[in-house]
Amino acid sequence: MRTAQIMDSDGYAIGKIICIGRNYAEHIRELGNETPEAPVIFIKPASSVIGEGETIVIPEYSRDCHHEAELALLIGTGGKNIPIEKALEHVAGYGVAIDLTLRDVQADLKKKGLPWEIAKGFDTACPLSRFTPAERVPDPQNLRIVLSVNGEIRQDGNTSMMIHSIPAIISHMSGIFTLEPGDVILTGTPSGVSQIVSGDSLTADIPGVATLTVTVG
Repeated sequence: MRTAQIMDSDGYAIGKIICIGRNYAEHIRELGNETPEAPVIFIKPASSVIGEGETIVIPEYSRDCHHEAELALLIGTGGKNIPIEKALEHVAGYGVAIDLTLRDVQADLKKKGLPWEIAKGFDTACPLSRFTPAERVPDPQNLRIVLSVNGEIRQDGNTSMMIHSIPAIISHMSGIFTLEPGDVILTGTPSGVSQIVSGDSLTADIPGVATLTVTVG
């Protein structure tokens, strides 16, 4: 079973991966979407996770796979209906993830009013770094997020730009799903998403937190 590593001696079996969409205004604008009143939530399976140095495999049913770099939260203490003021107490660690999206497949499903899972949850769709213990990250709401493809910066944002704050996300999600140790929350992506193709090398970096490099097969 895939584990989410915080430190060499401390790992959590990855549970559900709960993701929030449309949480950065510029990203909403670049895709021409409407700003939602409530967080847009979707789930990736644990089987979608790959780690440092591993390979992204774009499914044959897509011709337009996009990168989306995000701050990832690792839940260490479970809970239901968690109050906003207590939310950060449930976070064990912070990392960086790449929410891979089959944009052409997603657009077609959205037009038909169908779920997005095959565009978001395919094998290798969630490159995920190791996690830094929460106590080593003094302000998760002020972190730079950078993603480079073949050495060229594509995304460069900051978690201060989120529409829904990290505590608000945790509180809202815990009202829908009971959060359990090992669950991972992806908090949305800043603008600059774009297509990746075979042979590309992607590096997602949150300085002071985590760096992750993967390639496209």
